[in-house]
Amino acid sequence: MTREPRLSWKEVRDQIKTSILDRTYSPGDKLPRDADIADQFGCARSTVQRAMRDLSDAGLVERKRKGGTRVRVDPVTRATVDIPITRREVEKRGSVYGYHLIDRGFFKTPPEIAGKLELPQATEILRVRALHLADHKPHIYEDRWICPDTVPGILEVDLSRESANEWLVMNKPYTRCDLRFYAISATEDTAATLDIKTGSALLVIERTTWIGTAPITLVKAYTAPGYELLTSN
Repeated sequence: MTREPRLSWKEVRDQIKTSILDRTYSPGDKLPRDADIADQFGCARSTVQRAMRDLSDAGLVERKRKGGTRVRVDPVTRATVDIPITRREVEKRGSVYGYHLIDRGFFKTPPEIAGKLELPQATEILRVRALHLADHKPHIYEDRWICPDTVPGILEVDLSRESANEWLVMNKPYTRCDLRFYAISATEDTAATLDIKTGSALLVIERTTWIGTAPITLVKAYTAPGYELLTSN
């Protein structure tokens, strides 16, 4: 009789991580004992311990001697690295942060947006346009599409006071992210929003996120000239 191959620690880690990100285990929840997880996956306890150590290093769980393992209260800590909170980004460089909601409303997705969100057809979803400021000057112009079926809580948020960027990072973990960087020449409208000359070179950061197969959001962040992107490990 052929035995089923045992899961590697990376496979165990990924399955636990998915259960955290899709809120099977919510922030603050205590996870089953390592021995019980090993029984569940049919693997060695040491495999689970290795997986848990990696999740702990990544900031998703907190392990305490004799206290077990819990999902961190803010389990998306690492997501704030991949998807920066613009307010924190501005304040970290010593500048004064500002935020202005340009408009919000429900619109039918253009073919390009529907395709990138992997929607089967054009759908009416929430579009939010906002401007982030640094020292009272335009920093990032954000044009964002949000699927309220996936993120119903966004409809209760006062987006004139809190940015969709910060709310989504803090409240909606994702399991998949497509990230694109490209340069464009500023259109007349974009130039007016960023207070620059039409035709100026701009870096655009485009992100699309999903949880499972459900699309969360697509955002095009048009950065002001001189914007710097720093990543560190």
